[in-house]
Amino acid sequence: MKLRHKIMFCIVLLKITACYNFKGISIPPDIDTFYVENFTLTPQAIAAPINLSQDLTEELRRKIREETRLTNDNYEPDISFSGEITKYSIIPIAPEPGNTTSLNRLEISVKITYKNEKNSEDDYSKNYSDFEDFDSNQNFNALEDELTDIIIEDILERIFNDAFTGW
Repeated sequence: MKLRHKIMFCIVLLKITACYNFKGISIPPDIDTFYVENFTLTPQAIAAPINLSQDLTEELRRKIREETRLTNDNYEPDISFSGEITKYSIIPIAPEPGNTTSLNRLEISVKITYKNEKNSEDDYSKNYSDFEDFDSNQNFNALEDELTDIIIEDILERIFNDAFTGW
């Protein structure tokens, strides 16, 4: 009977800890507001879907609203983000005999500028890049939204961590 109680205790403990978020967000108390400027597409990202810059902007706004205590302020924010999509390309990566490839790679790069109005020492500009590989025999148009979402989610997580976790 004791073993059964120990097992149940471990299961409950695992479920509780799985629900807890260990993000380690660290926002100074004097920072209350944020602003995310609309992202732009550079000529190097001309192949990107037309809505990608708007989607990226909205997803960063949503992530900050939902995962921090900050509120949006379009006029005098304490911190702000601006950015541009600098690369959107499909690259063959696994050559096969007969001038074909078995894998292609979708790569997206974003340049972010972070500005802290309360402490300019925290300001930075940084490039973020990620990719997803896919079978070259698959229809890219059918995969594009899913691949793009995966890449953007990873890039946004890194942007968020650099801005709010301090590690």
